Amino acid sequence: MTKMINLKINDIPVTVEEGATILDAAKKANFKVPTLCNHSDLCVAGNCRVCVVEQVGARNLQASCAVPAAEGMEILTSSAKVRRARKNIIELLLSEHRTDCTKCYKNGKCELQDLATEYAVGDNIYIDLVPFNDYSVDLSSPSIMKDDSKCIRCQRCVRTCAEMQQVAAIAVANKGSEQKISTFFDKPMANVVCTNCGQCIIRCPTGALVERNSIDEVFDAIYDPDKHVVVQTAPAVRIALGEDLDFEPGERVTGKLVTSLKLLGFDSVLDTDFTADLTIMEEGTELLTRLKKALVDGDKDVALPMTTSCSPGWIKFIEHKFPQLLSNVSTCKSPQQMFGALAKTYYAQKRNIDPSKIVSVSIMPCTAKKYEANRPEMRDSGYKDVDYVLTTRELARMIKQAGIDFKSLEDNNYDSIMGVSTGAAVIFGATGGVMEAAIRTAYEIVTGKEVPFKNLNITPVRGMEGVKEASVKIEGCVEDWKFLEGVELKVAIAHGLVNANNVLQAVKNGKADYHFIEIMACPGGCLGGGGQPIPTSLEIRNKRTAAIYEEDMNMPFRKSHENPEIKLIYEDFLGEPLGHKSHELLHTHYTEREAY
Repeated sequence: MTKMINLKINDIPVTVEEGATILDAAKKANFKVPTLCNHSDLCVAGNCRVCVVEQVGARNLQASCAVPAAEGMEILTSSAKVRRARKNIIELLLSEHRTDCTKCYKNGKCELQDLATEYAVGDNIYIDLVPFNDYSVDLSSPSIMKDDSKCIRCQRCVRTCAEMQQVAAIAVANKGSEQKISTFFDKPMANVVCTNCGQCIIRCPTGALVERNSIDEVFDAIYDPDKHVVVQTAPAVRIALGEDLDFEPGERVTGKLVTSLKLLGFDSVLDTDFTADLTIMEEGTELLTRLKKALVDGDKDVALPMTTSCSPGWIKFIEHKFPQLLSNVSTCKSPQQMFGALAKTYYAQKRNIDPSKIVSVSIMPCTAKKYEANRPEMRDSGYKDVDYVLTTRELARMIKQAGIDFKSLEDNNYDSIMGVSTGAAVIFGATGGVMEAAIRTAYEIVTGKEVPFKNLNITPVRGMEGVKEASVKIEGCVEDWKFLEGVELKVAIAHGLVNANNVLQAVKNGKADYHFIEIMACPGGCLGGGGQPIPTSLEIRNKRTAAIYEEDMNMPFRKSHENPEIKLIYEDFLGEPLGHKSHELLHTHYTEREAY
């Protein structure tokens, strides 16, 4: 039985479970204690000291996020001593901070700015005591910009990269006035490489870490009468965009998203979900082909388990850390890159447009997609397949800049030719979604029957557990797939690179008995991506997840192989899954990189 702790917050009795912090107790008593270094996804730190409170009878103020609540404590969250200390701490942070707030990308969404406003800080009493530092702005990454002049060294990014992503591409360097947050671009960390996942961005409380912005370039393309600008939208965008446009988390805004893109001036508004369906056709065929080679031909060199390849952060992670397992990765490009290749071939052919005049733009929940679009392998159309990648946040900013009243918009439908999709494609945005979509199609291809789960909802692969395992017994196979009769297809799903690392270690050590593994770099999958609205938390990710599955349930088609536009593209252009044309445009290879 859980032990309960009784204490008082500002003379109000409150009871919390043993292990809860003073900050937790204050929240339960409905008192707001400001924080900067604290985040619900991360371990306790107590670095910034903004959350200090006074314990009656104690000599020193306590960092409420780091001190456990104890029986009989009497806590004051806003005494004169606390208010003076808190204001001094905020002023000290501002004394080292380049406060050009009106020019900052995070203006209006900065936690430090909010605290400075709440505590009426403006005297800059410490500014003459702090020497000027010649801060640098790091533009080395195609996805992320790092501005040291805005860093408050709260270390949220450091903890995110180490705890959640198992990468440690960011670390604290030096001490005292020389302390800084060092990245893999600095010599002390030369053997560590960033995966571009952007999880550091969505936890940074200031403008020290932001995505590389492509808004002006996209507007310039739209304004150019000689260009035909095509846009694709990822599944996780439609269930999160509203958060930056005055909607509550978990509200679906698909129809308004389409309308806003048309008002912005894009020539054709299409759906990444179309190529998510295409990915299932290609990836599912690839998995079945590998299983046939292993089980029928006895080929012991077949790389099993096969892993998904949709997440570019995950791909860069395995290229660096587990290059010996690259053959296990599906050769499929991500849906974004499949779309880009087809936009300048199939779409150009269908619309009779010179592909050199097509500008391909994608709206993604992911900063790593910016890196992926710049990979040299992604030019199979004869051009750069995807020209510009915008995050969900960047699109929200474009909508605001254009003066569009998003809430008042009527719903609209995606354009045709690569605009029709299924519920199976929508759920790509959630962890377990790619696996569920693949099983829905592969099981039906092999048995001629729907998967034996109510309403096609394969619940064992859903949820926020770091690693999930499931199995589906294949029974009643059609003639071509008799060799799979009675096989128990074993699968695993991991989200967040710390969990991916654990699964890959098991595979590497021969302790993983799986056929297929889905891996997403970000917590919760794409819906928790580094380009999504800020803040994010487990509660918000769960609301986005519910919205994705609701969208799936309301789609007219819920299995990828039933998409009529997918059937058409194979008939008119690609031939067959894993055929010559599809292999040329939709598949790629990955590269062993320096280990870390």
